[in-house]
Amino acid sequence: MSLKVPKAQNLQLFKDGYKHLQGLDEAVLRNIQAVAELSDLVRTSFGPNGRNKLVINHLGKLFVTSDAATIIREIEVVHPAAKLLVMASQAQEQEMGDSTNTVMILAGEMLKKAEQLLIMGLVPSEIIKGYELASAKALAELESLSTSSLPSPPTKSALATALKPAIASKQYGYEDTLANLVAEAALTVMPPNPKNFNVDNVRVVKIMGGSLSGSKVVRGMVFGKEPEGIVKKVQKAKVAVFTCAVDISQTETKGTVLIKSADEMLNFTRGEEKHLEKIFQEIADSGVKVVIAGSTVGELALHYLNRMNIAVLKVLSKFELRRLCRVVNATPLARLGAPTAEEAGFVDVFETTEIGGDRVTVLRQVVEGDPDFDPRTADARSEKTRTATIVLRGATQNRLDDLERAVDDGVNVIKALLKDPRLVPGAGATELELARRVETYGAGLKGLSQHAVRRWAQALEVVPRTLAENALGGGEGNEVVSRLWAKHEGPGGEAWGVDVEAETDGTLSATEHQILDSLAAKQWAIKLATEAATSVLSVDSIIMSRPAGGPKIPQQSGNWDED
Repeated sequence: MSLKVPKAQNLQLFKDGYKHLQGLDEAVLRNIQAVAELSDLVRTSFGPNGRNKLVINHLGKLFVTSDAATIIREIEVVHPAAKLLVMASQAQEQEMGDSTNTVMILAGEMLKKAEQLLIMGLVPSEIIKGYELASAKALAELESLSTSSLPSPPTKSALATALKPAIASKQYGYEDTLANLVAEAALTVMPPNPKNFNVDNVRVVKIMGGSLSGSKVVRGMVFGKEPEGIVKKVQKAKVAVFTCAVDISQTETKGTVLIKSADEMLNFTRGEEKHLEKIFQEIADSGVKVVIAGSTVGELALHYLNRMNIAVLKVLSKFELRRLCRVVNATPLARLGAPTAEEAGFVDVFETTEIGGDRVTVLRQVVEGDPDFDPRTADARSEKTRTATIVLRGATQNRLDDLERAVDDGVNVIKALLKDPRLVPGAGATELELARRVETYGAGLKGLSQHAVRRWAQALEVVPRTLAENALGGGEGNEVVSRLWAKHEGPGGEAWGVDVEAETDGTLSATEHQILDSLAAKQWAIKLATEAATSVLSVDSIIMSRPAGGPKIPQQSGNWDED
C-alpha cells in the first residue's frame, strides 16, 4: 500500500495581484471570443461599401475612416490575444500597405470555426496541424490562379487598372480619379529599374477647399506656404539647408552691459549686425540662391537675405526637411555659414504658385520631357532625384485625411506590384476558389486534421460573404455565396466574384470587369491570418502581472497660471 502524501493547501506561486487564466474555458475560448469581437468590429468596414468608423483617440483627435489599419492603430487594444491579431495586421501593413482588413477578418473567422471544433472535442494541436496543411495547400493553389500581370515597363492605364480595387475599398466612386492621380505620380518618379521605386518619392499635400476634381499632380515638392522673404522665384539655384535657427545666436549666459554715452548706445548692436552680414555675405558669395531653414528665421537675417536676393523657405518638419535634402541633394547643416561644394544642393526651379486660392511653394527638378527642359543647361544632379506631389483638394480636413490614406494604399500597391506583378481575380473570387480547392483537398485526407482543413476552407468564404453583406444587406450574403459556389463548380468559374452594385444576381466575372488584386498581398494575408489564428490557439494559459505604477498624478487645472 502506497503512502498518501497530503497536498499543500493555498500554494502561492505568484505575487499578489497576478492574474492566471488557464484551460479551455478560461483561456482558449475567451481568447477566441476577444479576437472574434475585434474582427467583427472592422468587418463592417470591409470592401467598397464598408461603413466608416468614427474614432476619437486618447488625444481627442477625430478619425472618420474605413481603413482598418488606422482604426486598430487608434483604438488601444489591451486584450493580449487580440493584440496578436493587431500585430499580424500591422505586419501586413508594413509588408504590403494594403489588405490589413482581410487579415483581421480571416483570422477572426478561422478562430470562430476552430471554436466549433474545440467544443466538439478536438484538441488545439490537431486544429493547428490542419490549419497549417490548409494554408500550405491554399498558397500552392494561389500560384495557379494568376490570370494576368502588370506589363513591364508599366503603363499609366495598366497601373490605374491594378490600383482601382485597392482605392475603391477606401473611396468607392472616386477610384477612377484617384487611381489616375497615383499612377501619374508614380510614373513621374519611376526609376529606370522599376524595382527600385521608392514610395517616399510620392508625396501628398492637402489643401482645404474645392473638390477632389480639383486635385492634380505637381512634379517636385510642394509646401503649403509662401517663402519668408521677397524673392518668390529662382531658377538653376544652389541650395543651402540649415537645421539651426537662421538668426543671431544667443549667448549662453546673460550679461549686463553698462552704456556711458549716446554713441555707445547707437553703436551697441552694430558689431552683431556686421557679424551677421558677414555670414550672409559668405553664403551669397558661395553662389547660394535658396536657403531652407529648419527652425526660426530672424528679422535681421531676413533683411540681409532679401538684400542679397536669396529666397528663404521655412520647413519645420524634420521628415520634410530630410526628404527635401534628398530631392536637392544637399547636406543639412547644424551651423550657420557658407556650405562647401559637397554640402550645397541644387534645384532647377523654385517658384511660388497659386492652387485654389492658396499660395504654395514648389521645388522641382526638371527632367527630360518637361516643357521647360533645356539639355544645354541640364545639371547632372537633377536627374538623380525626382519627386511628385499629389495636391489633394477637399471640403473638410477629415475628408482630406481619408483621401490621403487611399492614396498611400495606392502607392504601396504599386510598390508591391513592381516587385511581384502577378494579379488574381478580385471581388472575393480568389478566396472562394481557394475555399473550393482546399475543401476538396480536405475531403481526401485521413485523420482528425481533415476537419480542421475543411473548417479553414469554410473560413475563406467570409470574404465574399462580407462583401455581399456590406453591399446588399445582411440577408443577401448567404444567397450570393451559394450562387457563387454554383458558378465556381462549372468550367472557367474561378473568376466569379461579388457584384457590389447588384446589377443582376449579385455576381460578376472579376476578370471581365478588370477587378484584379495583387497576388502577393493575398499570399501575405493568408499566411499572416493563419499564423495569428494558430498563435491564439496554441495559448493554453494567460499570466498577467499587476500593472506597475503608483497612484495617478493629479492633473493641473486649466487656469493654473492665474493668481
